[in-house]
Amino acid sequence: MKIGVFLLIEPFASVEVQLQRAKAMGFTCADITDTNAGGSMLGTAGFSPTVSLDDNPFEVRRMFERYGIEPTAVCAHAGLLEPSSPGTYGTAEIMKAIQFAAAIGIKDIVTTDTDPRSAWAKGLSHREQVFVMAEKLYMPVKMAGDYGVRVLLEPHGPITDSISGMQEVFDRLGHPEALGVNLDTGNSWLGGADPVEMAKTFKDKIHHVHWKDLASEWESKRGTLYGCGFSTIALGEGVIDIKGVCDVLKDCPIDSSTLEIIGDEQTLKQSVRFLRECGM
Repeated sequence: MKIGVFLLIEPFASVEVQLQRAKAMGFTCADITDTNAGGSMLGTAGFSPTVSLDDNPFEVRRMFERYGIEPTAVCAHAGLLEPSSPGTYGTAEIMKAIQFAAAIGIKDIVTTDTDPRSAWAKGLSHREQVFVMAEKLYMPVKMAGDYGVRVLLEPHGPITDSISGMQEVFDRLGHPEALGVNLDTGNSWLGGADPVEMAKTFKDKIHHVHWKDLASEWESKRGTLYGCGFSTIALGEGVIDIKGVCDVLKDCPIDSSTLEIIGDEQTLKQSVRFLRECGM
């Protein structure tokens, strides 16, 4: 398994600066971490590590290649429980991400539900949440299959943080081959699931992993938050059973994974060593 890094190493810096930092640390792969439709003011000014889904994907790939970094996934995290709106990242952006990724040989597009923000989304029943999410994913997943790529659901919201909720979305969409899982060890644990059990349940559907461990002070927040973005400690130093997840997945044909850790070079390299020691 290749172990890459999220391109948010340096705050308020462009994708190119993030790639320079990743190369200097010895990484050879990374997610396309932030994406947007149209133009981004801060991205254009070089103050945000965002990639426009309306840019030429081949130019983006060439930028990665200049630094010897392979893009392994395109992140298209959406507000799938929110009412559809041009201002909300959703179905249209995921479909653009699919075309973008497929054009330059990236296999996986990662998306999620995200915690409900609006009063409308907060008022949905569980059954309605599953339906709304599946409805917004139906055409993207069908398109992904036609393009030969995959949409991966990441634990990051009230549906995806639950093993049963994730299963319900798969059931509603008919378990297409183009739909899989991006296991996030930190998000799943924080949302109340057992990452080891999630790995066991979706072992054949997990195609990418976001690695993070969390310290003991997060235990009181478990089951109350949907996603924490990043961890600040090295893998193996926290309360999450990262080794248990590795024991489940180490024989799976998962090509790539990503460290979601905000830390110095030593913290990142220590995390890579830990994963290697666990058989990844």
